[in-house]
Amino acid sequence: MSISFYKYQGTGNDFVMIDDRDEVLDLSDISWVKRLCDRKFGIGADGLIAIRNHKDYDFEMVYFNSDGSQSMCGNGARCAVAFAGQLGIVSEKTKFLAIDGPHEALLSDSIVELKMGDVSSIDVLEGDFFVNTGSPHHIRMVEEIDSYPVFEQGKEVRYSEQYQPAGTNVNFIQKQSEERIFVRTYERGVENETLSCGTGVTAAALAFAADREAATIQIQTLGGELAVRFEKAPGGGYQNIWLIGPAEWVFSGEIKL
Repeated sequence: MSISFYKYQGTGNDFVMIDDRDEVLDLSDISWVKRLCDRKFGIGADGLIAIRNHKDYDFEMVYFNSDGSQSMCGNGARCAVAFAGQLGIVSEKTKFLAIDGPHEALLSDSIVELKMGDVSSIDVLEGDFFVNTGSPHHIRMVEEIDSYPVFEQGKEVRYSEQYQPAGTNVNFIQKQSEERIFVRTYERGVENETLSCGTGVTAAALAFAADREAATIQIQTLGGELAVRFEKAPGGGYQNIWLIGPAEWVFSGEIKL
């Protein structure tokens, strides 16, 4: 069977997008997901997203990491919104369903603003932090992030005993100013450093500015610029969390499954 696909990227986080509103794909078989995401034998991507109909929302985003595992993906969700716009499913505003629940988003040209789920708390772990922004994230403040061993240290934390059996994503932050940070991420499921991670930079921004009543943090990643704005919730935690950045179509084609 041949299928049409679209390749999207959001600050270097790249995804294979498939319009599966007719539900012809077997989403229980992850072997083809792995193959399409393989950069040598397939299209190549950090993850794969299938867009499906949903009776209560504009669409449902079904997301797979490149190893076939599933999680919430912030940059993937922003790309899914842009793709849904290209398909004519949405225009300027949308409400859609992801693995961690419903989301809202705003689409303007190539910029997508994605409302993330509320975060109830930030855990302090021996000087590091842990935040769940739909996916789990360990966060560490570092110096000289350009030369920091992200892969080695990220892999060590990802597979550490405290996070077994599921593991965690790992983010490294360097402060650039009171309103700006540089973030590098080792992604669980990709098992490598990626150029950007949407849920990761969201978690990093919250950890960096956790004591503020409200903030907009500018974030530099290896793949480009993002921003996160949020405010403290009256009962504790954080609400009105928005991940903002570009989501761009790269190319499209057909491939045999």
